[in-house]
Amino acid sequence: MKETQIRKPYIDNLRNITILLLFPVHTFMIWNNFGSGFYIWESESKILSTLIVLVNPWFMPSLFVLAGISARYALETRTTKEFIAQRVHKLFIPFISGLLFLVPFQTLYARKYFEGYHGSILEHWKYFFTHLTDFSGYDGAFTPGHLWFILFLFIISMAALILFHYLPYQRLEAYIKKMSAFSVLLLFIPIWLMYYLGNFGGFSIGKNLMLYLIGYYVLSNDDVAVRIEKNIKWIAGLCVPGTIALVVLYYNFSYYGDLWINYIGWNTILVLLVFGKRYLNKHTRFTEYFNKASYPVYILHQTILVALAFYIIQECDSMPGKVFGISIGSFVLTIFTYHLIKMIPGVRKMVGIR
Repeated sequence: MKETQIRKPYIDNLRNITILLLFPVHTFMIWNNFGSGFYIWESESKILSTLIVLVNPWFMPSLFVLAGISARYALETRTTKEFIAQRVHKLFIPFISGLLFLVPFQTLYARKYFEGYHGSILEHWKYFFTHLTDFSGYDGAFTPGHLWFILFLFIISMAALILFHYLPYQRLEAYIKKMSAFSVLLLFIPIWLMYYLGNFGGFSIGKNLMLYLIGYYVLSNDDVAVRIEKNIKWIAGLCVPGTIALVVLYYNFSYYGDLWINYIGWNTILVLLVFGKRYLNKHTRFTEYFNKASYPVYILHQTILVALAFYIIQECDSMPGKVFGISIGSFVLTIFTYHLIKMIPGVRKMVGIR
């Protein structure tokens, strides 16, 4: 089947901007105060941690929603076989490659930073694949690292195909078209409940599956999208004070409740979709560039960021200088590495570049 995939620029732009947010967010993780640790961790910063909390409820969940919406459009123009082949190329191969050659470097620098490790890369590579602890990787042991997202998205994409076969979109379309904006907002309840299914240290395959399915069945429907846009004033009216309350509660009381986080995250995603449709629904040079670069950038960014942070933390005395140097420096180096890899045919496929 010849591909004539429907593309909506605002979906692409929202995804690309969200992926770029990972540079400051993962930089701020070096100073997080909520006990999750990181490959390089210097000290606690309430302000930087609160900034993470500000975006954390929605920025990774939104990627699964956008992936679900995109899957609906893709399956209108591709056969199931073509869709699977594309997922294998874009997700599975880069996941395996990254697990072999990128993530071990992150844990290597964690061992250097926390334990003063001075052994060889080969010795550490062997250690990485023979030691299992809490899967965080902060102690140098095995972890999927940031590639959990790639793995989850691949598994969810494949599992959802079975559901799409037995429960096609067309069978539910008439009911979905009638959904009110309020009923769409209430979908945060099943999202919250699914959070506890297949939860691995806060990374929930159940929740992300639900987000993907809602993106596919509900938010890809143009009638639902129009209805949300017509009701955006009261939806945003709930989102803004709710987000302010989230920040205040965390900054003053370190409160981070699951139900509240899932509600705020879902509410914000609805607002961002309307914002994107109104202001980002155009194909620009940014869109064209990052449509090709976003997944390779995601795959490469954290390994480069952790390695750079290891050196900057030791050499720079100014905290603002460290934050700026790590976030901007890792972005520049990631883009440079992306372009370098583009010129190497055998390596291109390893990071999902056609």
